[in-house]
Parts: sequence; C-alpha cells; structure tokens
Amino acid sequence: MTPGAASTKRRAAIEKRPRAATLVTGGTGFLGSHLVRQLVADGARDIRVMATSIPDWLVDLGVETFEGSITKESDVKHAVEGIKEIYHLAGRVSRERDDARAMYKVHVDGTRLLCDAAKAADVKSIVLASTSGTIAVTEDGEVVPDESYPPPLDIISRWPYYASKTYQEMAALERFNGKGLRLVIMNPSLLLGPGDERLSSSKIILDFMARKIAAVPTGGLSFVDVRDAAKAFRVAMKKGRHGERYLMGAANWTFDRFFGRLARLTKIAAPRIALPAKVIVTGSRIVDSLFKQWKFASPVEPGAIEMAQYFWYLNCGKAARELAFKPRDPGETLHETVTYLRENFLGGDAFGK
Repeated sequence: MTPGAASTKRRAAIEKRPRAATLVTGGTGFLGSHLVRQLVADGARDIRVMATSIPDWLVDLGVETFEGSITKESDVKHAVEGIKEIYHLAGRVSRERDDARAMYKVHVDGTRLLCDAAKAADVKSIVLASTSGTIAVTEDGEVVPDESYPPPLDIISRWPYYASKTYQEMAALERFNGKGLRLVIMNPSLLLGPGDERLSSSKIILDFMARKIAAVPTGGLSFVDVRDAAKAFRVAMKKGRHGERYLMGAANWTFDRFFGRLARLTKIAAPRIALPAKVIVTGSRIVDSLFKQWKFASPVEPGAIEMAQYFWYLNCGKAARELAFKPRDPGETLHETVTYLRENFLGGDAFGK
C-alpha cells in the first residue's frame, strides 16, 4: 500500500468513529484524571480529552484524545467539534507571582476562547472547575461562607492564582450565556486523595511528612477528597443550575488540628511553634529573597505561608441539597493521601525515618 493510500485509509477510519459528545479539558490533571476514569467506569465512551500531552494511561482507557492547548484558538475550535457538553478543568496552579501572566492566559484567555468556540459549535452545557478560594476565604475563623458571601477581592487579589480564577468565573459567565445555554461553576476546596502526580494539591502533606514545616500557621483550611469532587462534577452536568456556584468541602479545620491528625497517621511529630502571623510571613519573605539573591532554590514559599494565616472554611449545604454532595470521612482521605505519597514520593518509607 502506498503512503498516500495508507493516509487516506486512516482518515476514513477516523471519520467512521462515533463522534465524541463530551469534552474534558485538563483531563490529565489531578481532578481530571479521576473524572475521566469515573466517566469511563460508568460506561461512557463518547469522551474526548484535550490535554497538552497525552499519557499512555489515557490512551489505554479507549477514549478519544486531542493534543492541544486551551490558549490556542485553532486547537480549541477543533476540540469542540461535535461536542454537546464540556467539563472545563484545564488550569495552571502556582503560588509564584512571576507566573501571574501565564495563569491569566490559561484561566481567563483560554476560558474566553473555549466559551466562544463552544457557543459557535452549539455546545449546550459547560461545567467549570474553579476553586473555593474565589469565595470562601476570611480573616475570621468564626465566619463560614456559603455561595452568597461577597467575594473577598481585597484578600484574593494578593495571590495571582485566586485572582485569575475569579476573572475566569467572570469571563465564563459573560461569554457562555443565552437561551438554551447552561454554565455551572464548581468551587472545591483543597483537593486531597490518591493520584496527585504533580503535587498540585497534596504538597503540604508531603512537606509535613518530610519534616519541612517548622511552625503552625494561625489560620485554617478546608479540604475534600478528589474522588468526591469528581463525582459532584458529574452530577452537576445533569442537575447543576445555570450561573450557579457550588462550594465543596469535607472538613473545616485549623492547621493545628490538621497537623495533629497527620501526626497520628504518620507517627511524625507535628510542629508546636506558633508564631504571630506577621512574624512568619515577614520571615519567609526575607529567607526567600536571600535564597533567590544567591540563586539558590528557596526552602520556603512566602505566598503559601501567607495564605495559611487565613481561614478557608466553607459551607457546602447548597451542593448537598442540589447535587446530593456527600463527602467521605476526611480521615479516610488523609489516610489514602499519606499512603499514596509514601509509596510514590518517599520510596515506600512511610514516615521519612
């Protein structure tokens, strides 16, 4: 067979394949990989996954893959062809201010391209992955925000990641709106559980296990199992209301309680020093600045340390009522996160002894 004939045969085979009805962007990330696997496990085969690179495990699932960038207009237009519903999970996680433009490009510019292309392609529904940090962050641990809480722009504007996610939500609501269209925004808290290959969420636990955390932050966090979040996304595609946000979390804990639970799981002593927030933040900035001046990798992340002085608590009652969201016990999530990190990042040495 000549090369030209072989090429024609391949094109014909592709054209005969059933067209995918569901697109997942960012399907190789922490949340995306769980979502895609759950969809396949439930029998879905009409799935197209768009990612910047295609790993072997994704090919092995038997779904249609599309290698491309959410920030490239031609890629986005091709990715949405024949699609009726989209899970938009593509994103970039960084606490570095130097990455602000890159995050804006992915979260805001990419979302605008996707929404415009989706409307043109007659896509009916988009479920957008945002973060609880666009709503639920306060300076007061007694306050537990729900979706009606005013966006704390004065706080989240300090961190490029959360600022870009806020603008992403705005862009999506503006661009994907009109008769017959449905946009649902999902706002999970810190995602934990097994499978975080890039340490996009679970690095704090790995740092604890590696004894890199020297002091207890003064704030508190919320977290949720990534598998429960993925399930909620699937329900949201069927039942989520247009233009609505849904907060998701399994626990609202102080960092003192969080580290205490980790200490019992790992047998590693939790840090006991609790310094004033200003001292911790200022000190981390000085250390970071000195290491960068010396052109060494900094042992601290000032952005992350500053964030830990705030409270990221949330009320997920709306998701429970409308999406039947019922997270598993947070202790189970922590146990499986620790096990995964031990086996994949600590060479099987559970506690770094």
